Amino acid sequence: MIVREATPDDVADIVAMVHELAAYEKAPDECTLTAAQLHTALFGSSPALFGHVVERDGAVLGFALWFLNFSTWRGVHGIYLEDLYVRPEARRGGAARALLSRLAQICRERGYARLEWFVLDWNTPARDAYAAMGATALTEWIPHRVDGAELARLADS
Repeated sequence: MIVREATPDDVADIVAMVHELAAYEKAPDECTLTAAQLHTALFGSSPALFGHVVERDGAVLGFALWFLNFSTWRGVHGIYLEDLYVRPEARRGGAARALLSRLAQICRERGYARLEWFVLDWNTPARDAYAAMGATALTEWIPHRVDGAELARLADS
């Protein structure tokens, strides 16, 4: 099993897995990602999204898509993991740990302070796996989001 940076040849696999993830998270109709969108985000003129894949024998088993955040208190960047997904047949084989380990290595190499992500409250298999890897659930912070019509209203206010 190896973890490597995603390449343009991985885009179709990653898009398919993003749609698999949306189905797993009980929201398949909310996922509209296309290969063209992901290709531009990862490999366009000013990419702000980064990706890694984990593979075995040339087959992509999973991916991590991430971007930089910034801690004003610490004064340094961190990694925000937008999505991590491992195909069901490859779970419990170390693929997720390998991806997270690579992102932790990037944090260390670049002097980033944090590696953060969200997990759905009902996804206890993932929450248990992350806890076993040393992740701490941040229960005192409540995520907030503005999107859709509310985003348009806020922009117009």
